[in-house]
Amino acid sequence: MSMDNPVLGRPAEIPADPETAVLDRVPNPHSDIDYLIRFTVPEFTALCPMTGQPDFAHLVIDYIADQWLIESKSLKLFMYSFRNHGSFHEASTVMIGKRLVETLQPRWLRIGGYWYPRGGIPIDVFWQTGAAPAGVWVPDQGVPNYRGRG
Repeated sequence: MSMDNPVLGRPAEIPADPETAVLDRVPNPHSDIDYLIRFTVPEFTALCPMTGQPDFAHLVIDYIADQWLIESKSLKLFMYSFRNHGSFHEASTVMIGKRLVETLQPRWLRIGGYWYPRGGIPIDVFWQTGAAPAGVWVPDQGVPNYRGRG
C-alpha cells in the first residue's frame, strides 16, 4: 500500500498479477459520517486456473469508509491485473474484498461477484465484513440472477 499515490495523475503500467498490484488510498474528507461508496466492475476478467480459459464477472463493491478512500485508478489497475491471473471465482472475489479491507480498513465492505456461466453453471460469490452500520442506506446491488435466454 502506498501513501504517495505513485499512479495518480501519471501514466502507469498494468501490474503483472494481483499480488504485486499496488492499491493506493486517499484521505476520506467526510470521515465524520457513514456513507456508502459503490464501485461497479461490469467487465471483470480472470483466467480459469485449470483450463486457462477466460472467466467473466460483473463485480459490485460497496463500502463505508473510515479514514481512507480507494484511489480509483489504482483500483482499475488492480482489477486489470487479474486478466492473466489464474484463479477460481471464489478465490478472485474474496481476494479482492480482503485486499480492499487490508488497504482501507473500512467501517464495512461487501463484494458481490456475479460470474457468467461457463460449462452451463453460473457461480455468484458474496463476501462482507459483517453487518452494515445502522442507519446507512445500503441499496440492492441491482444485478439480476442469471436467467439465460429464457
